[in-house]
Amino acid sequence: MAARKRKRGGVSESNKSNKKAKITENAGSGTAENEYVIPAPVSQGKWKNKERVLVFSSRGINFRTRHLMHDLRTLMPHSRADTKMDRKDKLFVINEVCEIKNCNKCIYFEAKKKQDLYMWFANCPQGPSAKFLVQNIHTLAELKMTGNCLRGSRPLLSFDSTFDEVPHYALLKELFIQIFATPQYHPKSQPFVDHVFTFTVVDNRIWFRNYQILEEDSSLVEIGPRFVLNLIKIFQGSFGGPTLYENPHYQSPNMHRRLLRLATAAKVREKQQMKLLQKQQTEKIVVLADPTEDVFQTPAEKKPLLIETVPPEPKRSVRRKDKAFKRQRKMKQRL
Repeated sequence: MAARKRKRGGVSESNKSNKKAKITENAGSGTAENEYVIPAPVSQGKWKNKERVLVFSSRGINFRTRHLMHDLRTLMPHSRADTKMDRKDKLFVINEVCEIKNCNKCIYFEAKKKQDLYMWFANCPQGPSAKFLVQNIHTLAELKMTGNCLRGSRPLLSFDSTFDEVPHYALLKELFIQIFATPQYHPKSQPFVDHVFTFTVVDNRIWFRNYQILEEDSSLVEIGPRFVLNLIKIFQGSFGGPTLYENPHYQSPNMHRRLLRLATAAKVREKQQMKLLQKQQTEKIVVLADPTEDVFQTPAEKKPLLIETVPPEPKRSVRRKDKAFKRQRKMKQRL
């Protein structure tokens, strides 16, 4: 398609002043009464809170972790991605990666033994940072999630009352607000709210849920993803430093699996002992012989032992000459 030509000395369309549209009730009469000016869209405001979150993982994650990481990037328009980090590298390298990506927050997925998943929330590079064990992961692609929201919309953050009562939960609340809250007037965000992020503390764990706000009756429908965060430690620095808080209720996955194996072994040992006990109970009782039974028994006469000193003569085998062989007898039978 050819470019549009403009006359020499004319004013280009980009230099023309954009006049605001007006809606007039009495348009036919030509009067200027009851005029309403359409306001400018909200997205034309200035983007002041420039929070950028780096969301990436280490090597060795499974498909469910990869889907969860992709879902968080979808729900957070202010997030950025990066390649997987080698497991041999130190965690302090992440601060340099955040500086290169121009990010001041980070969500890092760390996989161990191809079955345990740890999630780091950090404020780079000053700190603080928190390490969690992720459990019970459900992604957006699962059929249980029936809700749906517009991509890039801003979420509401809902926190349990425990986040205001306990000091270390108050610190985590501020960290979650800075990470999950979409900045206002972000270029990739939409200027309205249609879903809610909920953080609830149950059984010393943080339960994350995402719900859609329906327009009809303001009810909530879960969208996903959903996961449970088991707090391990809170550090003063970014991915390290002095420990501010350590969870006394935390149990490592290795210890949990060891206890399960010990419980299974104890059950097997108990079954074996029960079988042995039942076998002992069902055995017949052996009655000892009565010594008075042999009173009236007379012993038999003992015969003298005959010892033969001369070997017996061998038996003479006499073969009948008139007896035919077996082969000959069969031939006679056939004939």
